[in-house]
Amino acid sequence: QVQLQESGPGLVKPSQTLSLTCTVSGGSITTSYSYWSWIRQPPGEGLEWMGAIRYDGTTYYSPSLKSHTSISRDTSKNQFSLQLSSVTPEDTAVYYCAGPYDYWGKGTLVTVSS
Repeated sequence: QVQLQESGPGLVKPSQTLSLTCTVSGGSITTSYSYWSWIRQPPGEGLEWMGAIRYDGTTYYSPSLKSHTSISRDTSKNQFSLQLSSVTPEDTAVYYCAGPYDYWGKGTLVTVSS
């Protein structure tokens, strides 16, 4: 069974870069035709898809976030990462990583505050 685990700081200051890593076990991020995504949910709001990285390293981003979002991967560690630059308090959310077949991590709360 595929398991995903988000990790990273729980508190980020405004204007800084939010960095999160998703560690995948029980499956490979290079498995053909697999997509690995980042999704977030601000307090009291719905889910927002942020972007994804494909099995071959191709990346996709939400148009509304593309200008300050970057997704990368480390195949040697079977991890993929999210970087969100120039954050504001509106970027406070629970951040989830997700894989194929609706596998999701438990999510991690990131608060943007000075």
